[in-house]
Amino acid sequence: MNINELYIYFLECEDISTDSRSVKKNSLFFALKGDNFDGNKYALEALNKGAKYAIIDDSNLKNPNFIKVQNVLNSLQELSTFHRIQLSKTKIIALTGSNGKTTTKELIHSVLSKKYKTVSTLGNLNNHIGVPLSLLKIKKDSNFAVIEMGANHIGEIAFLTNLVKPDYGYITNFGKAHLEGFGGIKGVIKGKTELYNWLIENKKPILINSDDKIQKKFTNSKSILFGKKIQSQFVFKEFNEDFVSVGYNEHNIKSKLIGGYNFSNIIAAISFGLYFKIDIKSIQNAIENYTPKNNRSEVLNTKDKKIILDAYNANPTSMRLAIDSFFKLSGSKALILADMLELGVYSNDEHLEIINHLEKENTGKTYLVGEEFYKLKKESNSISFYKTKNELILEISNNKILEKNILIKGSRAMKMEELINLI
Repeated sequence: MNINELYIYFLECEDISTDSRSVKKNSLFFALKGDNFDGNKYALEALNKGAKYAIIDDSNLKNPNFIKVQNVLNSLQELSTFHRIQLSKTKIIALTGSNGKTTTKELIHSVLSKKYKTVSTLGNLNNHIGVPLSLLKIKKDSNFAVIEMGANHIGEIAFLTNLVKPDYGYITNFGKAHLEGFGGIKGVIKGKTELYNWLIENKKPILINSDDKIQKKFTNSKSILFGKKIQSQFVFKEFNEDFVSVGYNEHNIKSKLIGGYNFSNIIAAISFGLYFKIDIKSIQNAIENYTPKNNRSEVLNTKDKKIILDAYNANPTSMRLAIDSFFKLSGSKALILADMLELGVYSNDEHLEIINHLEKENTGKTYLVGEEFYKLKKESNSISFYKTKNELILEISNNKILEKNILIKGSRAMKMEELINLI
């Protein structure tokens, strides 16, 4: 089965799926394999639920609507790139970075949608499976597609970029995320800049935050510069308010995002909008009406408390930024912070650095939960340590948190959003 033949089958279908439990009628089902599952076993079920065809790589299976290939995953990836090449009228923006990828993607989507037909990565489908699926969902009449790319090791962004073949690119930042896989911060920078390498080689524009000293090293004649510095193409002001506010010329744009770290995410989206000739009032409307969700810097107001739920993910960089922004809020404060995962040999030092920083600031009651923090347990007037989330749940169930502002943050696996109903 060559890629041209496979593409004909794809065009006959109305949707794509990798999960037999949620197959839609007339969809194309990819029988992917994982460490603990084999999609081939569910191919017939997918057909029975309405899939038009099922792409399989088990030669023992027989059905006229089974499309047999050498490797389902490879076929998915090759098909996505073949489809991308057909999208001659669609401009693709690829973005990666250590922190803020999904928020920035959603902001860019909101801004561009004010003038253009725009699609973007669903949720955080940003890996070797999610990116191809995102590409295949792009319709030929789309003006823009915003594709998020994630990585936890060197070479992954290069691979994904070659699938996407973007027209524009942006890296949110270089931070201490996935240190175990990248082998340290130098590895992070090397891995993320694989996007820039492809764009430069293919003479494509790059959006660069001119306030980021490391990012500036990658500027070239095709760079689009934005930031606070007057030398930038798009120059912004930052206002010191609880919710991030941005100044552009005479316009004051007030977002629903909290935390100074979201300033660069917002102005990146605004810059794309300005670059593509969207009027500033439409851009302002898009930013001011964007509401964060999915545990990403969500602000939840109860009768007597403001809860900042930032529990989708955590790494040393995002944790420090979240803490420092939180400390700037007025009123009493409590922090509930969970382990940062995927740090490997760097875990002990990075968790200790967070503890030391909290003790130095000493501006709020802090609850630290998880085995990584607990290994570093020490006597402290302001910090309490809990080995498990259940221990913490028992504590706050018996002793209600009285502080008015509460920050909840931790790695996804810690599921810190489960604490909301107890506060």
